Amino acid sequence: MNGIWGQFVGNLAFVSLSISIWAHLSIWLRRRFAGHEKILFGLMAGIASIGSILLAVEFSSGIHMDLRYAPLALAGMFGGPLAAAIGATLAAIFRIALGGVGAPDGVVAIIALTGMGLSVNLLMKKRSPTLLHVVVLGAAVGILLVVLMAVLPTLSKSHALATMGLPMAAMNCTATIVCGFIVLTTQHLELERRMLETAFSQSPDYLYVKDRDSRFITVNENMIRLYRMRTTAEMVGLSDFDLHPRRLAEELYHREQEVMRTGVPLIDSLEHIEGRDLLASKVPLRDREGRVIGLAGVTRDITERTALERELRESKNLLSHAMAGMSDGFAMFDRDGYLLFCNEQYRSAFPLSGRARVIGAHISDIVRCVAETRERLNVPYESVDEWISEATSTLHCNKDEEVQHQNGDWHSIRTRLAPGGTAMVVVSDITVMKQAEMALRLSAEQLKNLAETDGLTGLVNRRAFDEAFVREAARCARINTPLSLLMIDIDRFKAYNDTYGHPAGDQCLRLVSKCLLNSAQRPADIVARYGGEEFVVLLPDTDDKAAAIVAEKFAGLLGEEKVVHAQSEFGSVTASIGIASAIGHILQAEPGRLLSEADAALYEAKMLGRNRILARVLADAADVRLAG
Repeated sequence: MNGIWGQFVGNLAFVSLSISIWAHLSIWLRRRFAGHEKILFGLMAGIASIGSILLAVEFSSGIHMDLRYAPLALAGMFGGPLAAAIGATLAAIFRIALGGVGAPDGVVAIIALTGMGLSVNLLMKKRSPTLLHVVVLGAAVGILLVVLMAVLPTLSKSHALATMGLPMAAMNCTATIVCGFIVLTTQHLELERRMLETAFSQSPDYLYVKDRDSRFITVNENMIRLYRMRTTAEMVGLSDFDLHPRRLAEELYHREQEVMRTGVPLIDSLEHIEGRDLLASKVPLRDREGRVIGLAGVTRDITERTALERELRESKNLLSHAMAGMSDGFAMFDRDGYLLFCNEQYRSAFPLSGRARVIGAHISDIVRCVAETRERLNVPYESVDEWISEATSTLHCNKDEEVQHQNGDWHSIRTRLAPGGTAMVVVSDITVMKQAEMALRLSAEQLKNLAETDGLTGLVNRRAFDEAFVREAARCARINTPLSLLMIDIDRFKAYNDTYGHPAGDQCLRLVSKCLLNSAQRPADIVARYGGEEFVVLLPDTDDKAAAIVAEKFAGLLGEEKVVHAQSEFGSVTASIGIASAIGHILQAEPGRLLSEADAALYEAKMLGRNRILARVLADAADVRLAG
């Protein structure tokens, strides 16, 4: 028996090695043969199964025991019907060609175990496989092999179950779990790699990596847009000397070489490139031995922010000059309220009541003249006597006032008590300062709007959307109303950019934004650019049916535009839409699930052929209902 276990262990090593080789080659194969991943997986499973048959333990004449079933079951689980059919066909043909009395039973077992993998695939309902699914499949493979050895005629007559049942079932179960774990780990690594590539490519900043000689190794989409190129490949191998005037290129080159020589990162360095103001940060990249092999850079476009800051500084300077050039009015009142002294600037500051502001006039007469001429705004003229009495009584108090006259001028009136009870009044024309203050407020509001708005489409940006999502999820959870989310992705947008160029791609993004705004028109609806060609629509107090109506309206409006897209299977620009809706406890406990379910629905819509709408409704019982 020890010899049989040893042969099975060797067979297990071969199958695991085959799956490991596939895992290492799969990323390269998927890039080279994009769209044929399931065919390649099926071929790999068939080849691994054939290799296992060649290393089989010959139980008796014509009856072979091996681990061919593990890769076939995994082909059904991970690759679906196409991969399963290819793998099972190859294994079955080889087993028939090998011959022997056990060939019919072997083919039946191949079909049955492959079908077991397909069953687990169907039970997953398009969800991503997990280690639990792999363990369940491994156990099912072992149990099914025991059953087959008991019921298949050739195997049952040869007493295969009693003699070989334990090692056969145990090793196939082990092989399925080990190889499934390898495939699962590879898929997770590939998913992480794709997520990093997507984040790098679609980042709103300018991202790039350079080698030791400051030549570009890779760049993101914003970089090629900055330098008006069509693809990232066009920039690979170029340096700043190929893109900028020599003086600027030398400055950038020496700065980067200093970073790589010293290993000290360069943080927030101001650069002026292609007429834009950029804030660049560059860090050295090291290999495992710590040697610097290049640098990574991230650059933010601060052109609009710099322009606003310049306007703010100019407004501040204007305010300073205005303050320095003011001609203040000055007056003194005695302790009884009679005017002792005033200059001409004091009288001219009050054009309608200036005639009453003469030496010896009492404060009550001056205030009454202000009321009679209605010189000052915001005076309660319906109870003017009370206002005159209050203004007269508060003359001998330290106070600061800002008053506006009917002609629009503003004055600051500062009253201070001097020893002996004399009241000194300084009047300053602050009209220019007020105007500058309003300009500053307007500029600050513009800066705030810029921080919350996507520069290309004018929609709400990702940052503002995230804040709105948290706020609306909490509100809807509190009042127990539904919240729906639409996640929209433009189909084949990279191909559209590659075919028609980035200016046309930008115009396409603006058109999609317009269609979305025309579809979600309630004041509470929020339409945002989520990143790249992906958009989101947040619909408070909206269930899944109403959200589907908004999605269908958008799809209809986009279809009416008939934007030609030669690289799309539909001939025009289309979009895939994922919808998620939730209410009650889920919004309070797991608001983030609304985003993940909308993203999952969008992914499924794209996998099912694009240009379609799929919805998911999250119930309190944590079950998810799918709707198309």
